[in-house]
Amino acid sequence: MAKASPHKWEFRARFRRHAFGWKSQPAIKRIKEAVSEIKKVARKDKLLAAEGAVVFLEKVSPALEHVDGSSGSIGTAVNNAIAALVDVITQAPADAATREKWLEQLWDAYQDDQIPYIELLGDHWGELCVSKEIASRWADQLIGTCKMAWSPDPNLRGFFKGSTNCLSALLAAERYDELLALLEMAPYKMWHYRKYGVKALAAIGKKAGALRYAEEGRGLNDSPIAIARACEEVLLSSGFADEAYQRYGLLANQARTYAAWFRAVVKKYPHKKACEILDDLVAHTPGEEGKWFAAAKDAKLFDEAIALANRTPCSPQTLTRAARDFEERRPEFAVEAGMAALRWLVEGYGYEVTGLDVLNVYSHTMKAAENAGCEAETQKRIHDLVARESAGERFVTKMLGRQLGLS
Repeated sequence: MAKASPHKWEFRARFRRHAFGWKSQPAIKRIKEAVSEIKKVARKDKLLAAEGAVVFLEKVSPALEHVDGSSGSIGTAVNNAIAALVDVITQAPADAATREKWLEQLWDAYQDDQIPYIELLGDHWGELCVSKEIASRWADQLIGTCKMAWSPDPNLRGFFKGSTNCLSALLAAERYDELLALLEMAPYKMWHYRKYGVKALAAIGKKAGALRYAEEGRGLNDSPIAIARACEEVLLSSGFADEAYQRYGLLANQARTYAAWFRAVVKKYPHKKACEILDDLVAHTPGEEGKWFAAAKDAKLFDEAIALANRTPCSPQTLTRAARDFEERRPEFAVEAGMAALRWLVEGYGYEVTGLDVLNVYSHTMKAAENAGCEAETQKRIHDLVARESAGERFVTKMLGRQLGLS
């Protein structure tokens, strides 16, 4: 029988060594395309997709060696790809021999990673092993070198690019006592290592000990958010949702935007009222009340949203969009959102504000006022507000002077 030709991966030719120059965006685009290609194949053939994922992880770091990573965007793209492809590899119906071959390939790529770009693989090593037996074999293979690297003897100790892999394998193999003993040898209290101790203690039922272990391991360079997330997970897994919320819930769910942060906490703690969560988050971030406007609006806490928008500066563009979106559905709210936007513009706030921004907020506010039946009153409020403008070159007055009779 003729041997089937190997699958031709489109991404493979695009990830030659030094394939990319210093600009990160072309590389990020290609990374996303490669992940999409592998995921598409996974819908029909999980084993083939896993093989493609391994090939990509072997080739990605050498291809990116000349890319400028100072912004962090390329590192984020690679980390996101690793997280997605680890799932592809672990879900493949591979036998032990195939999985061992993949692990050897990934280990070689991990050791050759110069920048490094794929160091996150170490955290997933136990997961990639899939079975306890394979994880235990890798733990046996790595633990001796790890102990030597962490030896108190200066003639023996040094850096071992495999310590995280060893800890992850020990955890997956459920060799918890050995894992905790090894961590006692670590020369520094780094959360990057100690998080495995937290998981080990939680796994053997020592939940209180896991929390203490996490808190005691705080270093100057450790992420308080990562520690809070680990502790929150311990408490939630024990059924202590209220304690998890009170001690760690707010910090642990911090996201890239305030609205996403609020949604994450609400989703994690459905037994809590949205208004209570919002109040707690506002209190957690003093001086940033205005930044919670969008979260309150999305939760339909309209009165609270307007109050927050007027307490501390809020993006005029965000407020203008709210005025536009609600000028018909909830015109009273839209009027107040527009007035808040004009207030902060008059006081000189806003990022890259243009004349069109000013005209837009005025237009949407007046349309909302017309729908709410308070057009004359709103026109006077805007007139009085703009008339008090003193910041800079009185930009808002220049833009709205004719409409308001101020020119």
